[in-house]
Amino acid sequence: MSSEHNVTETLDVKGQSCPMPIVKTKQAIDDLEADDVLEVVATDSGSMSDVQGWAEGTDGVDLLDQVEDGDLYIHYVKKTE
Repeated sequence: MSSEHNVTETLDVKGQSCPMPIVKTKQAIDDLEADDVLEVVATDSGSMSDVQGWAEGTDGVDLLDQVEDGDLYIHYVKKTE
């Protein structure tokens, strides 16, 4: 996809609907180090608002970018602490 975000790990949640993409994103972020970037690849259009809302309400993470690529919704989440 895109290497501009220096992705540390990719989380594939294609075919899963709310709340699983958020649950799995949180678990994956917990396993990363500060400044690591998680790429989340989803097929649930609701994940655009879900991931954004989760990131805004969660200390220690920044939502860097969200990309809509056909049927895919790709989120770049950085762990900040």
